[in-house]
Amino acid sequence: MPTRVRRTSAHWLPSHRSVRRCSTSFRTRRTSLSTSTEPSGFGDRRGRAVRVTTVVIGGGHSGLAISKCLTDRSIDHVVIERGEVANSWKSQRWDSLRLLTPNWLTRLPGHAYKGDQPDEFMGMPELIDFIESYSTAISAPMQGDTTVTSVRRQNGGYEVVTDQGTWQCATVVVASGACNVAAVPDVAAGLPDSVSSVTPLEYRNSDQLADGGVLVVGASATGAQLADEIHRSGRPVTISVGEHVRMPRTYRGRDVQWWMDAAGLLDESHTEVDDIVRARHVPSPQLVGSPERASVDLNTLVESGIELRGRLGGIRDGVAQFSGGFRNHCMLADLKMNRLLNTFDEWATESSCDEVADSHRFEPTRIEDEPPLEMNLASGQIQTVVWATGFRPDHSWLDVPVFDRKGRLEHDGGVLDSPGMYVMGMPFLRRRKSSFIHGAEDDANDLTDHLASHLDSMVA
Repeated sequence: MPTRVRRTSAHWLPSHRSVRRCSTSFRTRRTSLSTSTEPSGFGDRRGRAVRVTTVVIGGGHSGLAISKCLTDRSIDHVVIERGEVANSWKSQRWDSLRLLTPNWLTRLPGHAYKGDQPDEFMGMPELIDFIESYSTAISAPMQGDTTVTSVRRQNGGYEVVTDQGTWQCATVVVASGACNVAAVPDVAAGLPDSVSSVTPLEYRNSDQLADGGVLVVGASATGAQLADEIHRSGRPVTISVGEHVRMPRTYRGRDVQWWMDAAGLLDESHTEVDDIVRARHVPSPQLVGSPERASVDLNTLVESGIELRGRLGGIRDGVAQFSGGFRNHCMLADLKMNRLLNTFDEWATESSCDEVADSHRFEPTRIEDEPPLEMNLASGQIQTVVWATGFRPDHSWLDVPVFDRKGRLEHDGGVLDSPGMYVMGMPFLRRRKSSFIHGAEDDANDLTDHLASHLDSMVA
């Protein structure tokens, strides 16, 4: 069993409320440990390892954010990406997907949204262009089309082996993302052969689905959005509902993300919550970034004609078996939503905010009767199951003892229990906003400070 995370002193890190940008006013350092004349941005196919101070694994928004901060501190590095910049956004997202945060919140270190629609929500083409233009603007030292096959400790630093060559470095930043693999439950093995399966990483649009009914398993942001989209295509849709987070798109005339930001909830630190492990696994809220700024919840889904079931507990002889706790899940989601609205109201009162409408509450989730506990999947009524049951990262190439008993990266605010190794882009990494695009900014600043201090200690 791996050693527990070492509690790293953070007295010199900026406050979690800090909005400091990466800046060259920080004491710069050229910390390259390399004696090679090989360019650090390209692997050596001749078998010689390239030496560089830091290897960043992943060329998405998180990897690019920390690349900018490393550059601003004159720390030489390379960003290794298995495909191209923003690869996952290009290849593993459905066509109609939009960000859950409005454009005014879309920013990375030194690069913010500058368009004329700050209250709209970026679709995938706009987001990809935003990330690609950022990579160009910061001259990120990209090594694309390169797959990392192993990372291991070596001589007080790390060896990063790829299909394009090997790098030796003092520090590593794992920024390969939190959503590499769809977390399909074991019960999927019981599906009848007549029923097709698809995950959100494979789904692009409803045209790829067979005609006939669809069962969407999972009612968080992804499940709710896909259930709504697929139902609009004319297919009968049933959604299986377990634990979920209900959240309105707007409240008192403002977007819910405006409230989260203004009330300081997005800046809540990983050290301020009672159970950070639990906080990092809370389902994503039932939100959609539509031009209409519409809310999506179980009430709106039922109003459109979608049927509800409880949490899928198993499939036996082709029959899906659902939990009887549906009512409890819905009541708990309503309770937590109202607690959140209370927090918004308290902040508005304490701040004497007069720019918002009057306080109000939303209709509780309508639960007329407990839904049926079984569904015959072999009857032909259901042709496709969409597994909107979450995602997990893929760190199978990481040969360093930094995992807990469940095989998950164990870290203290992005600092792994292996000197000089860090992770970016994970849920609630250092703050509640870490999951969002703009959350990478402060996380990258903090971790680059820690990384620079580690490099100083190596040469002290």
